[in-house]
Amino acid sequence: MDNMDKRIQRYFQDELSSVERLNLLREIEKDENLKKQFIETQNMRALLSLSPQEEDMHESIRKYKMFIKRIGRVRNIQVMTAMLKYAAVILLVIASTYWLMEWKTTSERQEWMAKKATMYVPAGQRARILLEDGSTVWLNARSKLTYSPFFASSERRVILEGEGYFEVAHNKDQPFIVSTGQGVEVKVLGTKFNVQSYPETEMTRACLLEGSVEVFLKNNPEASVVLSPNEQITIEKGKMQLSEIEYPEMLLWKEGIYCFENEELENIVRQLELYYDVKILVENKTLAKKRYTCKFRQRNSIEEIIQIMQKIHPFKLVIDRQKNIIILN
Repeated sequence: MDNMDKRIQRYFQDELSSVERLNLLREIEKDENLKKQFIETQNMRALLSLSPQEEDMHESIRKYKMFIKRIGRVRNIQVMTAMLKYAAVILLVIASTYWLMEWKTTSERQEWMAKKATMYVPAGQRARILLEDGSTVWLNARSKLTYSPFFASSERRVILEGEGYFEVAHNKDQPFIVSTGQGVEVKVLGTKFNVQSYPETEMTRACLLEGSVEVFLKNNPEASVVLSPNEQITIEKGKMQLSEIEYPEMLLWKEGIYCFENEELENIVRQLELYYDVKILVENKTLAKKRYTCKFRQRNSIEEIIQIMQKIHPFKLVIDRQKNIIILN
């Protein structure tokens, strides 16, 4: 592995100083081959972040370093896929579900800079992505993030479908914008916030933990709301509702924990359907209004979660695996 390979690997392992990071990015900017190598390594790193448990991260990093030694310079996606067997955390993902990572490359500078990468996280998983500007994004189950490996324009724009937790590196000259399929956009300079916007719900919710964000409708940018820390906004059918974050633990999903506090079963079921890609029918209306306070590990199967809830408020359970439906009565 030559010096440039080592520098790129150290970049993704957070072992470079801010000056070293900046110098490396400037060198990469001038060399088309280095850009391609950088993006391939970046996407591989994102894949290696796929894990159902936080405690798997140290083992993942150890396997990642062994993996790098084996493959030397990563040249294309075929080589990467063939060698993924050396990363234990990826084995877990391949064995349990599907993942998709795609990108397009070109030798033309303008097209290259405009290219996009897409990260899709399957049901029952989550992923962490380190963007080239130093921002970190956590993606929840059944979520997709489309982003540029290099933010070359006056803004840093990403497209989210599903749920993402963002820790955005501050840059007053290049605002960070999260676009959703619901026509809602979240604009920030540098902050920590969560956005949930699954296409099935026709609803977008943004929660702010630190800093400041501006939320607006793409077709009506003048109708915007600026959030302060510990505030959230829910947008549904063009209407905005501002409130305080009543239950911060709901954001623990990025740690692999799903939390519900005094929540009606019908609302919990809606979330579980999103996370596990399953249809859950609550046929008993009284049961649907029962309230639960509970926490689940993301590694728990949907059947395990339902059976735990069954012990809190007993109900009849029917599982139709062929139709992918769970019926509660």
